[in-house]
Amino acid sequence: MNFFRLAKSFQSEETGAVTVDWVVLTAAVVGLGVAALSAVKTGTGSLSSKINDYLASQEISSTF
Repeated sequence: MNFFRLAKSFQSEETGAVTVDWVVLTAAVVGLGVAALSAVKTGTGSLSSKINDYLASQEISSTF
């Protein structure tokens, strides 16, 4: 009988629920950040390569 009383007490306890909610929300935000980073990563790599090629092809004029 003591086990059933302990199980009922554990079921009605809510102090850890807020912590679990915050952990889940934080994990979701981190997951979305990683997904956004992976989506943008390939585009920025090719764009920076194009910018590098353009700047390398430019000549610097020392006279006005």
